[in-house]
Amino acid sequence: MSRLGGLRADCSQFSLMEQPFQILGGSIHYFRVPRAYWRDRLLKMKACGLNTLTTYVPWNLHEPERGTFNFQDQLDLRAYVCLAAEIGLWVILRPGPYICAEWDLGGLPSWLLQDKDMQLRSTYPGFTDAVNLYFDKLVSVIKPLMFQEGGPIIAVQVENEYGSFAKDQKYMTFIKHCLQSRGINELLLTSDNWEGLRYGGIEGVLKTVNLQRLSFGAIQNLADMQPQKPLMVMEYWSGWFDVWGEHHHVFHAEDMLAVVDEILKRGISINLYMFHGGTSFGFMNGAMDFGTYKPQVTSYDYDAPLSEAGDCTRKYQLLRNLISNYHSEPLPEVPSPQDRRAYDPVVIKEHLSLWDSLHFTDKPYRSEKPVNMENLPVNSNNGQSYGYTLYETIITSGGMLNSRNNIRDRALVYVDKLCVGSLDYKTHELMIPDGKGERMLSLLVENCGRVNYGKALDDQRKGIVGDILLNHAPLRGFTIFCLDMKPGFMKRLMNSGQWKSDFKSASIPGFFQARLFVDSAPRDTFIRLPGWGKGAVFVNGQNLGRHWFIGPQIFLYLPGPWLRTGENQLIVFEEQKMDDKIVFAENPDHGKTIDVYKLPFCTLL
Repeated sequence: MSRLGGLRADCSQFSLMEQPFQILGGSIHYFRVPRAYWRDRLLKMKACGLNTLTTYVPWNLHEPERGTFNFQDQLDLRAYVCLAAEIGLWVILRPGPYICAEWDLGGLPSWLLQDKDMQLRSTYPGFTDAVNLYFDKLVSVIKPLMFQEGGPIIAVQVENEYGSFAKDQKYMTFIKHCLQSRGINELLLTSDNWEGLRYGGIEGVLKTVNLQRLSFGAIQNLADMQPQKPLMVMEYWSGWFDVWGEHHHVFHAEDMLAVVDEILKRGISINLYMFHGGTSFGFMNGAMDFGTYKPQVTSYDYDAPLSEAGDCTRKYQLLRNLISNYHSEPLPEVPSPQDRRAYDPVVIKEHLSLWDSLHFTDKPYRSEKPVNMENLPVNSNNGQSYGYTLYETIITSGGMLNSRNNIRDRALVYVDKLCVGSLDYKTHELMIPDGKGERMLSLLVENCGRVNYGKALDDQRKGIVGDILLNHAPLRGFTIFCLDMKPGFMKRLMNSGQWKSDFKSASIPGFFQARLFVDSAPRDTFIRLPGWGKGAVFVNGQNLGRHWFIGPQIFLYLPGPWLRTGENQLIVFEEQKMDDKIVFAENPDHGKTIDVYKLPFCTLL
């Protein structure tokens, strides 16, 4: 039985249950926050005075292999939305299928790219068929959570920022139909930045705008497009994301508060993106490419009001004070901060070289020509999605190795297991030293993160995507190993009896193991790796994310719930240089910062 009076946009102000309603929203992504902390983060949102939670839904995690769905545990979307309702928050759902979110391929599953003709975010049949199957499952999960069904979801977004992409005029109509034909009858929204507003709309769907500053007339532009409709900033960017090799982005609290104050005074609805950023655990970070490829870091702190570890920042306190003016009752008490601990450093006890770990991978694939990650016959023929791929072939001479820009995204090059250099999007040539007889040439290729926004989205196949030349002749006869470092592989690795304890014999690339003994209830901490180079960190089999000495991120957030009282297993995969210990800190160090308000606006799009 449906409820009357859902979210309406019939005049210049929203109404909900027949009463005027101003959306005071914030984004928290369930997939970026350990499930054990969902309640803490949502209670802090409620205590800040917000009334609405927004979240994306990442298709790539919910359908990791074609036709295989996961809505359990960390991905239990229904539990997350129900928890929001229990705490007293309404929900705006942003199900995609494309979400951007600084997330690998904008949340689209990589197996879509097995089709060489694939056209993402279009009415290309290979894409629409996959979307229809996914939405069949997704809507069965979310439909009982709609307002009309007695749930907290008051609005649903139709795709995401399509105005900036806009290559198929029929596409948004298709996505709208996907939702409505499956019984989604709540208010539908689109969201676009100020430049995309004119292209991203669709009849019968309310437009909203994404921005950080008010100086471009975006809100007036939106009002002119939709007379007598409520105005909403769907993404008010409370900070910004970081890319490897650049400074940590900050957005000063006073600058943010001034704009939020102005928006609220005008009676405009708002959603803070992000209210709490969290972490792109594992290999889930995306990348930018506006002519230069730039992978994003693991941390999604975003300089948001709640920090990556859930701390209430100064930004949070000022925001709470401001929003309290829009409530007639006192706001709830702010939950106590989580305890943290800087554990004593742990010493590396054992190591295993990459080469000795290869028999723990799936059976290697042999191919005359190199095969890109996504088209490898692994993971039930869904291809490889994330991590590293090792390509090996025999050479009989030295000379000039030329990638022809077919390395995606970065390769360490070895001859008989000795590193001779690297290739990436900037470096396409490398001299291979001469030697006698047959030698093994190995290329360890890392998918550093697929682009999540912009026109480069269709060109995101990873690994080796075309011929590699040695002295102008294409290399042939490859043996290819999938090193996606999924839980099954890590479990086989951890339980292996082949680890070596003599640190002096350690070689890179390789895996390095230490044990952390926790003598009381586990606490949040931050891992630091001074003296290490580049790779990934695993704790009790959980992939915390990437480390890279170039920064700006020089720590990894380790949530207490992922530790256990007693012994914990830490494994560092390292490509470049290793140290004999892992250290811990109570707080993160973001290093050098840059104020996003001082950057040209175009660099933020």
